[in-house]
Amino acid sequence: MWFSKLLSCLVVFIIMLQNQISANEFLSPDDAFVLTVKEVTYEHVVLNWEIQPEYYLYKKQFKVVSDNDAIQLGKLLFQNKAKKKTDQYFGESEVFENNVQILLPYESVKNDIGALTITFQGCAEAGLCYPPIIKSELIEFQSNSDSLTDISTNDVNEIIPVKQSEQDRLAGVLATNSMWIVLSMFFLFGLLLAFTPCVFPMIPILSSIIVGQGENLSTKRAFSLSLIYVFAMAITYALAGVAAGLFGSNLQALFQQPWIIISFSCVFILLSLSMFGFFEIQVPNSLQSKLNDLSGSKAGGSSLGVAFMGMLSALIVGPCVAPPLVGALIYIGQTGDALLGGLALFVLSLGMGIPLLAVGTSLGKFMPKAGAWMEVTKAIFGVLLLCVAVWMISRIVPAQISMLLWAVLLIASAIYLGALDPINPDRSGWFKLWKGLGVFTLIYGVVIIVGALSGSTDLLQPLKSLSVPHASTNGESMHLEFVKIHPKDVPHALNKAAENNIPVMVDLYADWCVACKEMEAFTFSDSGVIEALNGVQLLQIDVTDWTEEDQNFAKQFNLFGPPAILFYGADGEEKEQFRVVGFMNAENFKNHVMHALN
Repeated sequence: MWFSKLLSCLVVFIIMLQNQISANEFLSPDDAFVLTVKEVTYEHVVLNWEIQPEYYLYKKQFKVVSDNDAIQLGKLLFQNKAKKKTDQYFGESEVFENNVQILLPYESVKNDIGALTITFQGCAEAGLCYPPIIKSELIEFQSNSDSLTDISTNDVNEIIPVKQSEQDRLAGVLATNSMWIVLSMFFLFGLLLAFTPCVFPMIPILSSIIVGQGENLSTKRAFSLSLIYVFAMAITYALAGVAAGLFGSNLQALFQQPWIIISFSCVFILLSLSMFGFFEIQVPNSLQSKLNDLSGSKAGGSSLGVAFMGMLSALIVGPCVAPPLVGALIYIGQTGDALLGGLALFVLSLGMGIPLLAVGTSLGKFMPKAGAWMEVTKAIFGVLLLCVAVWMISRIVPAQISMLLWAVLLIASAIYLGALDPINPDRSGWFKLWKGLGVFTLIYGVVIIVGALSGSTDLLQPLKSLSVPHASTNGESMHLEFVKIHPKDVPHALNKAAENNIPVMVDLYADWCVACKEMEAFTFSDSGVIEALNGVQLLQIDVTDWTEEDQNFAKQFNLFGPPAILFYGADGEEKEQFRVVGFMNAENFKNHVMHALN
């Protein structure tokens, strides 16, 4: 069956990528950095690394978390003195050579067994920097109600709970759980992500494909086409993710170039016009004959086209970054296990595709028969395709231009609904209903034009700029004001903020990032969030062009694309456990900020 063949190709491709990750002239991470658990007492666990000559470990990259919530870990206590080093990977850093030993304080209410997930990262002097390395160690912890009070250290005298970011926790899930548990969890994550704005544009794309097959389409055939679309999308999503995890190259971001988005939008416009009956899109007879011979049948040719649309949709329409996706990418980058990471991304995409499968199949069941209703149905999906085209163009044009495009679409749809047609006595009730909807759409389109010309950028509140002042009653802006900054200037800005004892929040943003726009509209405009960030230096890096410098910055911080938000304390040190990827609503983000900058 072709599904199994495609899945086999996916597995083979992932294994081939995995085999390319090692460099023969350098030691493997296990040989270069030998980790042992030397001792477990009633007070602490002793972790020791033997580091080979000409290799070193970064102090800042050590992390330890436990899978047992009953075991509370303390702050890492380094027993060796780190040395300052400047290298090409992280700039000036503190590193350990030859050996490093860490005391890990813990507190357990009973004798218990738990797994420690230990993350560290190092480099070779000869010019290789290893991705972060994850090790899992099974530890028998001892009850120690009086523990930690006798540990002598200048760094800490009490338990400091170790918080872990959501994406790091998900990377830990991949590292410490069985394959079937991991795949089940990521399938559920995919179902949740299916109801995000990144997936919604795929619904009219798939629906138009189904409707375009005509009124004689069976439910079975509709299900088959929907499954092909979802399966192709999932394979593409997985392969793009594996490439990002192994090589740090985000294929989805690379496909957000303006000329690609404009080209794809034009395709949707042409498909929409064919839905309105202006013309039929047909492959030239000579080429169609060859395609039919190659695929074996007309249905087979349709299947290839649907699969192609699924692949492009995964790369162009839905490039959203979310914690489950980043967790899988971190795991792939840290362990090189492209097989499990790729499978996790594959089932994540299948979960995202379940609603698409349901919509496509239901269209095959309830498709109206030939006649006026069929033409109305095709026109509706024609409008939806135009909505997708405008939505994509909105990523690369100014907000006011985007609003004008939406206004034109609404006004044109209103005319199509009969908003300007006279009401004759013999007109049916359906005509009057459609006309009423058309009049409303026409008025709203005109209102949007007025709002856009007055400087508004809010499609849902186009006249807000005319009625509500831009500032609150105390004179402060009702929207976060970021300082736009170039990636190369970030270290200088952080150092300057640290000199003035000012915490910093860095926002990674792109015009084509749907979740970034959500954060701008719903989170950064919230008064509670603005208050929580009072006194914080706000920096924003625009990676819309996704240049080589943007990509290098993302690799340096182990990021895979926007949105990503980084927090720095007044001491200039990043609080990695509080990183945010993907959309977060205002209330949760406000609480997150208060904890991060406490």
